[in-house]
Amino acid sequence: MKKILVKGGKKLNGEVNISSAKNAVLPIIAASILCKEICVIEKAPMLEDVFVICDVLKSINSNITIEEDEILINNSNLINGEPDSELVRKMRASFLIMGPMISRFGRFKISLPGGCNIGTRPIDLHLKGFSALGAEINLGHGYVEAFTNKLVGNKIYLDFPSVGATENIMMAAVLAEGETILENAAGEPEIQDLANFLNSMGAKISGAGTDTIKIVGVKELKGIRYKPIPDRIEAGTFMAAAAITRGKIKINRVNEEHLKPIIAKLTEIGISMEKRGDSIIVDGNSEFRPVDIKTMPYPGFPTDMQAQMMSLLCTVPGTSVITETIFENRFMHAGELKRMGGNIKIDGRCAVIEGVDIFTGCEVKATDLRAGAALIIAALAAEGCTKIGDIYHIDRGYVNIEEKLKKLGADIERVDIEE
Repeated sequence: MKKILVKGGKKLNGEVNISSAKNAVLPIIAASILCKEICVIEKAPMLEDVFVICDVLKSINSNITIEEDEILINNSNLINGEPDSELVRKMRASFLIMGPMISRFGRFKISLPGGCNIGTRPIDLHLKGFSALGAEINLGHGYVEAFTNKLVGNKIYLDFPSVGATENIMMAAVLAEGETILENAAGEPEIQDLANFLNSMGAKISGAGTDTIKIVGVKELKGIRYKPIPDRIEAGTFMAAAAITRGKIKINRVNEEHLKPIIAKLTEIGISMEKRGDSIIVDGNSEFRPVDIKTMPYPGFPTDMQAQMMSLLCTVPGTSVITETIFENRFMHAGELKRMGGNIKIDGRCAVIEGVDIFTGCEVKATDLRAGAALIIAALAAEGCTKIGDIYHIDRGYVNIEEKLKKLGADIERVDIEE
């Protein structure tokens, strides 16, 4: 059983390079289905989720080659078959292939998706969008099937600005006849990146990043080379790690615009931030203040940084409050942080955090991807050794996280431990 061992108490110091965003790369890989020519994704993060979605495409005859940090995708011989259900159930993002598959073939069947257990994430908004574009939907026995003679543009209003639904509907509408207006759309940077990728291929998408996206259907798309945006959540995770160890690090390959809500809260806590080109220097050697955080759709504070901030706030004197508005079951890491000495009280969707003097190393488990990152952050500041289990969650979203932290001075390693 592989675990991550951390001996805490060392200040982080040095430089770290941020990988491309997993949440940008996954929909871009799905969008390649819309094109019969070769697409090459540069600087791709070599992560378990990326390998899973590539395997999903391979199961319907996509020809994919991965060399170092490039993914070459040839979908010229793609078939309209049912993708491997075991692979689809591994990861929720597998469902992102449905929009492009309906658009390309007019019919598609897929098993219902899986992913982290952080709350209900229904696909009804995706299906509502497909229906509005002219697809007939059948649900049953763990599968969803859609079929249509042709997709036709329409005006679609999302009841909630869902990132996945926005991406899936946008991809379905790219080759649809006429114009689609998607209202109350999500505005995350990863959606803007997907639109940039599709537009580079020949799509006509405007308004991505706002709450209203306009898509004018085109006949076909061409193959391209494309480099996705850097991962804002990985950058935020390293910012929190620098702060909790009271260290000073330079984080390279970041987009400050995408990090505004994270930077604002860290600055409010008292952490110094200095921008230099596409780098940010984070200095945690200062007096910290408690803050209140409320997760919101972009450009609000990202739910994917909530767990990491909880770890940091456990070491900040005073009372901080985190309100989670996106997922109803995303405080599972709180119990693990309490095992390490955190003083956290959960009341529904609110977590009240009283700062403590020190975390104490112990045995904990990553309950999901970001919870795993939060436990690593807490372990960096803890007294003694922390053993983190179920680290497959962490591998879904962070490229070589222990190697990157080692270069910053952390005492961290991945080991095999017999149960």
